[in-house]
Amino acid sequence: MKLTKLEHAALILELSGKKLYIDPGSFTTALTGTAGTVAVVITHEHADHWTPEQLTRIIEMNPDLSIFAPAGVARAIAASSLSDTPVTIVKAGDVIEVAPFTLRFFGATHAVIHESIPVIDNVGVLVNEELYYAGDAFTIPEGVEIGTLAVPAAAPWMKISEAMDFIFAIKPKRSFPTHEMLLSRAGKDLSNSRYENVTKLGGGEFFPLEPGDSLDL
Repeated sequence: MKLTKLEHAALILELSGKKLYIDPGSFTTALTGTAGTVAVVITHEHADHWTPEQLTRIIEMNPDLSIFAPAGVARAIAASSLSDTPVTIVKAGDVIEVAPFTLRFFGATHAVIHESIPVIDNVGVLVNEELYYAGDAFTIPEGVEIGTLAVPAAAPWMKISEAMDFIFAIKPKRSFPTHEMLLSRAGKDLSNSRYENVTKLGGGEFFPLEPGDSLDL
């Protein structure tokens, strides 16, 4: 399975000529070359994780694709220009097959940003028992050995020590940074160095992927 990191929170998984997109949002360059997409996973409703425009770019080339998201995203899509687009609502514990991908979902809510801001739905996804991406949360998939972990680098809802604890609790074989568009180059280098250290402490390897970089899983 091939992983390609796009800007910010967006990822592409490719296997057997098929693609899975995760969280194509507003901080990600307009998507092209989306043919062959069988599914899109959207972890939560914030615009940096999905927009109608990005989703439209995928649907136009793949009208029969499946969209998996929590209830809050389904409501947001229904209220958008894509109001007729079907969405399969997922929650923790769900396992879905959309060949050649197996999706397992974890978690229920977005991390708290501030007490004045409502907490929304958020799901994490485990793809083919290999790649785990928790969205905007630090949900630990209990009892699961994670091969590759996507780790948020910066966000209003987190501090770097929480991300480091997340890595060390999971002890993945591989980790890489995501959710990094709020950082300068210096900030990215800082978070990368911290994540590399704690990944190695857990016996894994860190890959400082930049947008457009790929990794064979």
